[in-house]
Amino acid sequence: MADPSSSTGIGVPCQVVVADEQTDVDVDTGRWGDLARAVLHSEGRGGELTLTFVDRDEIAALNAEHMGEPRPTDVLSFPLDDDPADVQAGPVLLGDVVICPAVAADAAPGHAGCLDDELALLTVHGVLHVLGHDHAHPGERAEMRARELRHLVDHHWRASVPAGFRQDPVDG
Repeated sequence: MADPSSSTGIGVPCQVVVADEQTDVDVDTGRWGDLARAVLHSEGRGGELTLTFVDRDEIAALNAEHMGEPRPTDVLSFPLDDDPADVQAGPVLLGDVVICPAVAADAAPGHAGCLDDELALLTVHGVLHVLGHDHAHPGERAEMRARELRHLVDHHWRASVPAGFRQDPVDG
């Protein structure tokens, strides 16, 4: 499903193209596309982003090919254009976010708390990675977690953080 372009309010068009290529979990593609678009807007970024929902086999194949990990994972991000400053050359291709709802459903009780919050967290997390944010070092991790929470509060819950929500999985 392709979402129509919308203005980010920053003079650069923003387009999020969403596809659901799996049948394991019902996914509201419009809702998650809107969330991705809201994150781009809040981050002051325009361009084109794809958000694709896939099954375990597809995410495992992508994870093996790109990360060297031959197992399913919840989300992968693939940034494309390194320098979005030169938008005169054509549309900025921000990148791709790929989410596996089945893995998200398994992880949700010990992570975000419920599937809805898990998919929201993965969407925001993936978009932030495409925009160049990382969490490899403690300082980066704190910054990325703070951005995730701000976007979830502003665009997903539109309220304070609910009881039971966690950004990090429960050990054990």
